[in-house]
Amino acid sequence: MARRKRPNLVHGWVNFDKPLGMTSTQAVGKVRWLFGAGKAGHAGTLDPLATGILPIALGEATKTVPFLVEAAKSYDCTLTWGAETDTLDAEGDIIARSDVRPTGAQLADILGEFMGEIEQIPPAYSAIKINGERAYDLARAGENPEMKPRTVRIDGLEVLEVSENTATLRIDCGKGTYIRSLVRDIAHKLGTYAHVSALRRTQVGPFTDESCFSLDALEELRHKGGVLDSLLAVETALDDIPALALTEDEYADVKQGRVIVLHPTTMASVKPAFRPRMIGDVDASRYVVVTFEGVMVALCEARAGALRPKRVFNI
Repeated sequence: MARRKRPNLVHGWVNFDKPLGMTSTQAVGKVRWLFGAGKAGHAGTLDPLATGILPIALGEATKTVPFLVEAAKSYDCTLTWGAETDTLDAEGDIIARSDVRPTGAQLADILGEFMGEIEQIPPAYSAIKINGERAYDLARAGENPEMKPRTVRIDGLEVLEVSENTATLRIDCGKGTYIRSLVRDIAHKLGTYAHVSALRRTQVGPFTDESCFSLDALEELRHKGGVLDSLLAVETALDDIPALALTEDEYADVKQGRVIVLHPTTMASVKPAFRPRMIGDVDASRYVVVTFEGVMVALCEARAGALRPKRVFNI
């Protein structure tokens, strides 16, 4: 009898095109099964009513998820004028109506007011925790959870298409932005109501919809024995972090978690690529990806002429 392949041998990222109606958790479970992977996780929840890019990490790639959560994201969002719902999308009950239908010019004129850092009140139907409970659980129980405003960043707003009752926007934004709240606030600014009727995420950091895989495509690849061909390298989520190749002796030290001394010219070669970067509460502005024979070994911090391993990968 053939030995079963150990599931933890699969390490990398899948650029998954999440279909309509599937939860992000269901997507992770399905992809994990298709690849026969052990650990799995995703970099940023997509609501069931949203489609598009859901980067899924397998194996050791799960250690890089926090870096991708911080990445900028892009969405194509269709909003429907004239009705606001309790969920701020097409799934909810209508709570307010208006006959006002803004023109494309009126919409374009006010978008600049929503650029940069803005204050935003998240939807009551969201995964934010309030006193240990999810806001959406409180809302579904008939309560009115108090949602505190938070600062988010909008990098780009463009009108793609306008009809009498709908408009489609391209939105580039930072982490934690609620598109549903943005649509609500834009409508209020124009003296009307609106809700999100369609939403597609088109980019998360280096992951774009030009190179993603649908569920059908992955299932077909698995049937043909080539599903691993769709797997991206573990370091894909770290594409904007400088990289260094290790010697054999340095590789042995880093694998054991030992600090290695950098030659001044080596430090000088990576220093220009450093930039401010907070991963949660951790300052990762001087992180470096280190590799040996083309394989990622660790994330290290370059400081005071030395590399200090912060996260070692078992690939």
